[in-house]
Amino acid sequence: MTDLENLWDDYPTGKAPVTAILAAAVGERRRRRRLLVRPLLTAGVATGVAGAFVAGTLVGGSGPGTPGGTALPERVAFKADLEPAASCDELLASYVRRGKERVTAWGWDDFRVALGAHGREGPVADRAVNELSGRTAGQVPKAQRATSSDTGTNVQEAGVDEPDTVKTDGSVLVTVRDDDLVTWDVTGASTERLSSVRLDGIESAELLLAGDTVVAIGADAGAPPEAPGTRVLTISLADPAEPEVVADVSYDAALLSARQHGDTVRLVLESGLPDLDFVEPRGRRTDQAALRRNRQVVEESTIEDWLPTITTDGDSRQLLDCTDVAIPSDDLGLATTSIVGLDLASAAEPDAIGLAGRTGIAYESADHLYLATRAGWDGWDGSCLDWCRGAPTRTSGTTHVFDFELAGSAATHVASGEVEGAVRDRWSVDEADGVLRLALGPTSETGDFNSVVTLRREGEQLVEHGRLDRLGPREDITSVRWFDDLAIVVTFRRVDPLYAVDLTDSSRPRLLGKLKVPGFSSYLHPLGSWRMVGVGEGPDGKGGWGAQVGLFDVRDITDVRRLDVHSYGRSFRALAGTDPRAFTWLPDERTVVTVLERRARTRVGYVSIIRLVDGELRQRLQQVEYGADVDLVRAVPLPDGRVVLVTGEQAQFLEP
Repeated sequence: MTDLENLWDDYPTGKAPVTAILAAAVGERRRRRRLLVRPLLTAGVATGVAGAFVAGTLVGGSGPGTPGGTALPERVAFKADLEPAASCDELLASYVRRGKERVTAWGWDDFRVALGAHGREGPVADRAVNELSGRTAGQVPKAQRATSSDTGTNVQEAGVDEPDTVKTDGSVLVTVRDDDLVTWDVTGASTERLSSVRLDGIESAELLLAGDTVVAIGADAGAPPEAPGTRVLTISLADPAEPEVVADVSYDAALLSARQHGDTVRLVLESGLPDLDFVEPRGRRTDQAALRRNRQVVEESTIEDWLPTITTDGDSRQLLDCTDVAIPSDDLGLATTSIVGLDLASAAEPDAIGLAGRTGIAYESADHLYLATRAGWDGWDGSCLDWCRGAPTRTSGTTHVFDFELAGSAATHVASGEVEGAVRDRWSVDEADGVLRLALGPTSETGDFNSVVTLRREGEQLVEHGRLDRLGPREDITSVRWFDDLAIVVTFRRVDPLYAVDLTDSSRPRLLGKLKVPGFSSYLHPLGSWRMVGVGEGPDGKGGWGAQVGLFDVRDITDVRRLDVHSYGRSFRALAGTDPRAFTWLPDERTVVTVLERRARTRVGYVSIIRLVDGELRQRLQQVEYGADVDLVRAVPLPDGRVVLVTGEQAQFLEP
């Protein structure tokens, strides 16, 4: 064997850590950017990749080699039409080409960057107005997915937990308020506060719970508003009386979604346009000169400017391998979407892949993740006049959808598709029996009406399978509830049209019935096979308009009827309309507990305890909180049937 062959055999096997080498060379340029938020890995999760490479051991998203030096088979993250970059040079060239089209004489043309108004639709800042959940067998609605998770949160999908400000395993309850995580013993006749731990550097934290591990996910307290990041803290509850923060990790990317499957937590992150050293027309510098200079700045940018970083214990590195980032069509907005899988049961590296484009909507079922674009405005055309006038000039009537199969912490792209119409948010998306269902609003490519569309996977494509148009002409969708073979869609203008859509044959969605009542429902919740509750707003019978709760009979879906309605008055608002976690259904007691607020000189919070008796709503109000703490009020069911009422400062048993 020649010396060259010996050298080759000594070289580490596996995928070359291009990312680590590049990250090590970032230096002063990287320090210009804020390294944001520190999520949930265990203490040893982020080791020095470049150092490990020199030592002959590869540590990275592709996995280490075996002890004998043989590389494990490399996982293929993109199996459909999305093509990953072949190199960092190719990926950078894609960013630069599209970036030059987006830059103006004043910098980026994206108002979300210019104004620091990055919209997010995740557990920290999710103000969803639509709710979907629940499935049926046949055409009779049943509440199979309309119950709380094992940790007490009213979620979108059974088996897919979502962050909340309170979690419980039935024995210990954890809450977060301001910067403190508080533990409570809920096994006795009354609740007992055990201890608390400070959560430093995180804002608007929400929690996930797996065994004796709590994951706090929120915004980086030190991040500038124009460059939001995500921080995740891991807290050990090995001794609930002494909770301990054991890991602090950050990503310089905004949180789009966070979900939990058992011991796996999956984050979807979005990195916007990078902060580059742009100039503006000033003094003798003309618009044309400034534009030329800014295009040159984009040309001189590096891959480190475009890809997000992960920081652990002060050590930062690039989150994504360049060859684990797919380059989409130019129809997508310019950004980077990262899918990060984390295994709480081990100290393994996060499994991270990316998409060099903006999506904006993430929906996760038990075994699939769907990313969808927000159809509509996508920035200005790059001219100063349009930027100064603030006039959007580019619109799209098409929603792009990307399907990822989930297995443990890994996500694999398996199909893509597009559909005419606009998906408002994740609540307008659902999956059943391998069919993706979408509630769509109008765009330039459709008429002025709403639609229900089904997509089915054929090979590597998501193709339109069925479509029902002309739901609620000239009206807006306010809520959606999906079942196995049924969709309930509510639209609103002046009255509340409630549409029952038959999905038994997903290739031919058909309208079964329509009910019109005054007001609208912004949240729907099935109560079993016969009843459904709608929470929203409507007339109070006294010339005013405020919160209301309606009870619907859905036994005959061709003739949905409202059995009863309770109006709270013009000063009340039901929080479930924007946060479904403010709604709790207790099936054994046939009782709904939902949170309301009344605005006077200050915000006053109430829980409305509603019993269903012979088709009627029997309601009582209980005042529980004031001010900003109203948003923290939760009714958390325990496995033994008791309910804990959590307010800003307290957690105590509720007698419904």
